[in-house]
Amino acid sequence: MRIITANLNGIRSAARKGFFVWMTRQRADVVCIQETRAQVDQLQDRVFWPRGWHAYFHDAEKRGYSGVAIYSRRKPDQVIEGLGWPDVDAEGRYLEVCFGPLSVVSLYMHSGSSSEERQQKKFDMMDRFMPYLRKLRRNRREYVICGDWNIAHRQIDLRNWRGNQKNSGFLPEERAWMDELFGAAGFVDAFRVVDPRPDQYTWWSNRGRAWEKNVGWRIDYQVVTPAMARRVQKARIYKEKRFSDHAPLIMDYDYPL
Repeated sequence: MRIITANLNGIRSAARKGFFVWMTRQRADVVCIQETRAQVDQLQDRVFWPRGWHAYFHDAEKRGYSGVAIYSRRKPDQVIEGLGWPDVDAEGRYLEVCFGPLSVVSLYMHSGSSSEERQQKKFDMMDRFMPYLRKLRRNRREYVICGDWNIAHRQIDLRNWRGNQKNSGFLPEERAWMDELFGAAGFVDAFRVVDPRPDQYTWWSNRGRAWEKNVGWRIDYQVVTPAMARRVQKARIYKEKRFSDHAPLIMDYDYPL
């Protein structure tokens, strides 16, 4: 089973850069997208509805903002749109598809980089989401939670960690939250199961030649239950072509879908 997660920073922009041509050649089973920045009624072109794929969207109420999507080869048994929290769901941040005992989620965690108010919204989301994640672990289901979590967990997950300790995405509170996620909450960072190397990033600022110099952050994850962690085969960050300021994360699992 191959699962891809990609923050496209605008699904229409990424389509113009060839994302869907690339996607349909990847032999993926599920593709999770974040930051679609479009409403379904704006995606009439058939490029957004590739043959042989089932497509699901959870849009933000505000046009041109946020939004998540999932493309899957197999039709899901169930699709869960949103978390049931009106403020979060209004921003289109959570979409889940169910295949038997497995759930695959596309998640777009808040960014707090634009203002202190947005950082507080991010902290509020984190405070509510951790009990929700712990509840998922009690469901006796397997989970692959894909997405832009907007947090770099450890020092090796961003190039300039010393200079970013007071910046959103690498705050001590955020890193401690990830410690809990990958500790007491019982989830696993699937990428790190097979790739312990530093300098493996998924996002680069558009400023200061960050992409060229590989001054990046690893903030896109596939977060999995322990049984799925044991099934991780390989991981790859695709950087041959750029579709957005994030790179797609491709992961293979020994799991028949």
